[in-house]
Amino acid sequence: MTGGRPAHPANAPALPQQSFGWARAAPWRGHADIAHLVLGERVPSDPSVIDSCLNALRRSGYTTVVTTAMPPGDALPFVDAGFEMRERLHLLEHDLVTLPRARPNPPRLRRAWRTDRAPVLALDHLAFDEFWRLEDLGLREALQATPAVRFRVGVPARPPAGNAPDRERFEAAAYAITGRAGRQGYLQRIAVHPDDRRQGWGQALVLDALRWLRRHDVRRALVNTQWKNTGAMALYESCGFHRLPVGLCVLDRNL
Repeated sequence: MTGGRPAHPANAPALPQQSFGWARAAPWRGHADIAHLVLGERVPSDPSVIDSCLNALRRSGYTTVVTTAMPPGDALPFVDAGFEMRERLHLLEHDLVTLPRARPNPPRLRRAWRTDRAPVLALDHLAFDEFWRLEDLGLREALQATPAVRFRVGVPARPPAGNAPDRERFEAAAYAITGRAGRQGYLQRIAVHPDDRRQGWGQALVLDALRWLRRHDVRRALVNTQWKNTGAMALYESCGFHRLPVGLCVLDRNL
């Protein structure tokens, strides 16, 4: 964050979602003191509109606000309102014309069940750093972000030998959430357990997502990843994604 994360009681109640017309706000990743500002299609050009939103969030008890990812041009009024860069993201595109060839004997994926959500969240916490980890609300929002969604998990054929003492608690080796809205698709979340990397799970998940999107006549798939995540970049580019010249940014500020 732009400043230190303020202390917050562990038993503090979660704050309700708020709507501002051009955006909605809800607690970020399970932290009731941090607001996640999710932008709609219309971004305000006047910083005073953003200031009114910040005042409402401050009155509600939030102490910090984080934006959703946005193009740099949309970020300018937020910078004028006191926001700072928190993360830079690469944005990649796939035209779904030529799909990657599956490797021999790829790992098997299946549809995710409701009972998979706890192991998926546990896996997510191992795969991502604290800022990006999903909590239950974040997972539900990812599954509801588009009109159609595909939620897949990969389960090892047999329990691994296990260097980590708690590895047997994880039933998911990998998972992915893919969404589509009209002719556009989104690889919203892909994660592989650290013990199961370099075994083909990432490619299997990406290929499964691309095939599903193409079956539904989607013409364009998008994915973003952190600026320094070279492993994810290599995976996506090996599957036919092309880096777009303008990426995305996530902004934050203290209230």
